[in-house]
Amino acid sequence: MRTNGPISLVFHTVFVVFMLAPIVVVCLVAFTPDGFLSLPTNGFSLRWFRAIASYPEFVHAFWVSLGLGALSSFVALLFAVPAALAIARYRFLGRDALAALFLSPLMIPHVVLGIAFLRFFTSIGIGGSFAALIIAHVLVVFPFALRLTLAAATGMDRSVEMAALSLGADDWTLFRRVTLPLILPGVVSGWALAFIQSFDDLTMTVFLATPGTETLPVRMFLYIQDNIDPLVTSVSASVIAITMTALVLLDRFYGLDRVLAGKSDAGR
Repeated sequence: MRTNGPISLVFHTVFVVFMLAPIVVVCLVAFTPDGFLSLPTNGFSLRWFRAIASYPEFVHAFWVSLGLGALSSFVALLFAVPAALAIARYRFLGRDALAALFLSPLMIPHVVLGIAFLRFFTSIGIGGSFAALIIAHVLVVFPFALRLTLAAATGMDRSVEMAALSLGADDWTLFRRVTLPLILPGVVSGWALAFIQSFDDLTMTVFLATPGTETLPVRMFLYIQDNIDPLVTSVSASVIAITMTALVLLDRFYGLDRVLAGKSDAGR
């Protein structure tokens, strides 16, 4: 069995420290009792976590981000699943161009998308609405849902489908009982990555959000423009804690390898 050499171990250690250091620093600063950003701190306090309750805008923005991410990811999957099955199974004129078109939002800077969406939604009279945010986020997260669903559909063993058809299954039964379960790891992975992308997006959303539809990243961005206290770090630490709890529960009841790597039960 091959083992990692000293250079590889050093590289991995530096990489892990580089990735975790910002998160650790944010969490430590969130517990400072001071009224300014400081590290090391003069002690540990929950002062800034209690202060979150004094700013209901953050709580409202969190729920907006949660609902927006969940809904836009679900809608993106409604289009991504049939698109992935069509691209993976059929050879038709313009197939490669269609796949490139579906993935094109990945190539366009979000600041350009934000300006374009703002101009378009304003011209059709839905600028500043929650529906406009959902449409924009669906278009942005669609490539993430499509790529993982397409990978699952491409690698699917179609002999199982042939067996179901030979036994008399109709198209809906075939999709519901055979196809969807086989590509489910890719579908769940695509939804998870699409949700993360939607929840985290700031650059595009800041052009479209209004006071009633502010997402959490936008609310935090607007707050730090006028304030330099540790409240934003306590909000960030709370989101990190919620995310870690969700990941632990997800791993406990479903398996992170199935969500993030698309592994099936046979691969566990």
